[in-house]
Amino acid sequence: MLWRRLALSGSIIPSARRAGAGCRSYGLIPMVIEHTSRGERAYDIFSRLLKERIVCINGPISDDTASVVVAQLLFLESENPAKPIHLYINSPGGAVTAGLAIYDTMQYIRSPVSTLCLGQAASMGSLLLAAGAPGERRALPYSRVMIHQPSGGASGQATEIAIHAKEILKVRERLNEIYVRHTGQPIERIEHCMERDMFMSPDEAKEFGLVDEVIAHRPLALVTDAVPDQEASNEGTKNECNSEKNSKLELNLMVEPRLSSQWHIAKPPLLPSSIYKKVVCPLYLIIS
Repeated sequence: MLWRRLALSGSIIPSARRAGAGCRSYGLIPMVIEHTSRGERAYDIFSRLLKERIVCINGPISDDTASVVVAQLLFLESENPAKPIHLYINSPGGAVTAGLAIYDTMQYIRSPVSTLCLGQAASMGSLLLAAGAPGERRALPYSRVMIHQPSGGASGQATEIAIHAKEILKVRERLNEIYVRHTGQPIERIEHCMERDMFMSPDEAKEFGLVDEVIAHRPLALVTDAVPDQEASNEGTKNECNSEKNSKLELNLMVEPRLSSQWHIAKPPLLPSSIYKKVVCPLYLIIS
């Protein structure tokens, strides 16, 4: 049996989580309760953050993780292609193909993607950190960044091992080119630093070109993006309430027509002309 997966971490990454595709294995996930004019709504914390255009990559980067992140990026782009997406990374790395799927999606969508490292961004996590929009790549003060070359293994006939050896060398070249593109470092330095595990502090990662800024507090621009405008929120609530009132009014008119509507719609009763002219017509005009 041949081992056909390449990994950018020290351990083998399984091809799929047994919990099911797209499931998060974080144990107990907090719920957020929101009070709206329509009642209470419950979100899991990651869905609530997604509403604020925040995507989290926590833990190893596997095919399941990639499928969820790619879907979130595509969804947020469809919602508003001009508004930035905030990608928070705390990952030891993972499968090369899964990480490149996320990377290609980040470059493919029109929405700018800002990246932020908290905890660690190692291996493929560091590549995704560097792939953020120019000027929007950040790291927290006590985070760690690590880069290294891909690792993998193969077994079987000598010819098959040689084929996989050539493939992993091609992958290494492509990854080096990506680091060159996003860091501005010469290819010689990238190849030298990627030869072994290279750990960096946030300041060293900034000097290397993996991040643009080391921050200890949220910038004002990110606060503005994360917190909705109060006036806009109030206006939306008013519009929603007015919409509900109009809906209720239309429903009442449909179910129980008012007297005025009945007089407008109904034909005048058949009465003698003398009574009709003296009583019914003035009454009809007054009510209408």
